[in-house]
Amino acid sequence: MKVVLRTQSYRDDLDEIEAYIAQGNPRAGATLWPHIDDQVARLADPLFPRRPGRVAGTRELVAHENYLVILEENEMTVTALAVLHARQRYPGPPAT
Repeated sequence: MKVVLRTQSYRDDLDEIEAYIAQGNPRAGATLWPHIDDQVARLADPLFPRRPGRVAGTRELVAHENYLVILEENEMTVTALAVLHARQRYPGPPAT
């Protein structure tokens, strides 16, 4: 089993998502945070599904139909870096 780590930016993303959703539906906002984090916790199992990320060196977890968790992974750890809405442009526009 791998060790699952969560960055502060991952936690901040979840807080922002929860607050946004709770404006229209407090119950949905309150349940989404633990739902996504439970999925992240399951990444300790190397067989739990994840896919190659759009940025080299990353992986993605589809934690909810609308939310992706961006990950870094090595032999010992899985690190949750960020949570993005599935329609959010990622990795973003190229630098000019």
